[in-house]
Amino acid sequence: MTLHNLPHITADVFDKPSLEKLALPAHSSHPPRILILYGSLRPQSFSRKLALEAERILQQLGAETRVFDPHDLPLLDSVPASHPKVQELRQLSLWSEGQVWVSPERHGAVTGVFKNQIDWLPLEEGSVRPTQGRTLAVMQVCGGSQSFNVVNALRVLGRWMRMVTIPNQSSVAKAWQEFDDNGRMRPSPFYDRVVDVMEELFKFTLMVRDRSDYLVDRYSERKGAAEARALAEAAQVVEVASASMPQAAATQAETRSCCASGAC
Repeated sequence: MTLHNLPHITADVFDKPSLEKLALPAHSSHPPRILILYGSLRPQSFSRKLALEAERILQQLGAETRVFDPHDLPLLDSVPASHPKVQELRQLSLWSEGQVWVSPERHGAVTGVFKNQIDWLPLEEGSVRPTQGRTLAVMQVCGGSQSFNVVNALRVLGRWMRMVTIPNQSSVAKAWQEFDDNGRMRPSPFYDRVVDVMEELFKFTLMVRDRSDYLVDRYSERKGAAEARALAEAAQVVEVASASMPQAAATQAETRSCCASGAC
């Protein structure tokens, strides 16, 4: 079966989205679950301070939050994935419905500490994708003037991890000026932007979390799955036919033997 004027599309796996398909018979009633990652091991890490400030705002909005501590997370592939710290990170990612990524800018890019966390999250583990369909907010802290290198890089990572990255973002310039001695962020336009980003993440998570499976469902993957099923079914037919061949061959040999003796 083909579609009108679209001969290269497999009609059986082509889906036409609608409001009815996006409607949900039931909505999750628990608070949105947000995982927060940051990218520095320094005792006075400003990315950690910003992460904790984001957590306070999210909790006030009504979210349930977890902040992952990257200390003691081994370098990628230096230990098996069964390492407790790796398993902690992966389980938190599976638990989450949305995530906040905060990294300092180091030499114009995300830090190795942050990238190592993302690298430990596989695109797929069995039939489960630990990040696919989850919402994402990206933020960075800068030691000097404002830059957007890191948030741009984090957006690329988020797309690669198949996440729904919200439009808003935050880049805090001269972060050492923006926090007091207690680690709290001072009032400023930077702070207001952080509130904006967390508010937007919360809203997007409410909209996406129960629809994520449908939103990230892809034609190419449905087509590939259908082709795989067809091949499997064909293989089963061949296997059944092959299993019956010895009996058929024996019957033919018996018939030839009878004919040779004149019994037929």
